[in-house]
Amino acid sequence: MENKINVPTEIVELPSKGLVYPKDNPLSSGKIEMKYMTAKEEDILTNQSYIQKGIVLDKLMTSLIVSKINYDDLIVGDKNAVMVASRVLGYGKEYKFKYNNEHHEVDLSTLDNKIINEELFTPGVNEFSFTLPASQTPITFRLLTGHEEKKIEAEINGMKKVNSNISAELSTRMKYIITSVNGDRDTKTIREYVDTALLARDSRALRDYIKTTQPDVDLTFFPLGSNEPISIPIGLSFFWPDYE
Repeated sequence: MENKINVPTEIVELPSKGLVYPKDNPLSSGKIEMKYMTAKEEDILTNQSYIQKGIVLDKLMTSLIVSKINYDDLIVGDKNAVMVASRVLGYGKEYKFKYNNEHHEVDLSTLDNKIINEELFTPGVNEFSFTLPASQTPITFRLLTGHEEKKIEAEINGMKKVNSNISAELSTRMKYIITSVNGDRDTKTIREYVDTALLARDSRALRDYIKTTQPDVDLTFFPLGSNEPISIPIGLSFFWPDYE
């Protein structure tokens, strides 16, 4: 009889607590199961084709996730939690990095998820309300998932093929983030609003609001002897610890 080798696994708590996912989506449990990294995953990390295409980390995390989920369903903050968990399961909890010419080390297992205001969430619905402060325009917006991120990337790349000097990442992202303007959900209306009427002050205010309220991992770190926090830099050594 064939012996099956079981790779140990861990349960990862998602920063969103699953609140943004439909109730019939396994991610609504707020947890996913991940396995420890094996030689198979190290092969993924060194796959030059994946690295050149910029998909190596997505391939890695998809391989490590045991739960039956669609990886692209994850919002960005939850993906960050999966990324940190992947690093711990692959190369351990100690992460060394350089900041201001000084070497630091942080225990990744001590990182907490940001505290979210659950009153802002409608369980099972990825949509939130906000009034743009300068124009006083009421809008709704969503937290981007892998599905939207891929569409944004494809749209931006398409524009660059037409005109390499075009730089429209911010406005393109806004067209996918905003889900209604003054109650109007028509895609054409939203795109026209972003292109012609969205004030820079309102765009920044919305981005700041999303940044402070969206679920995510708290990457705050206090360097030794400092009262000023920094955000833990995620460099090449995060998944390639031998990189110099």
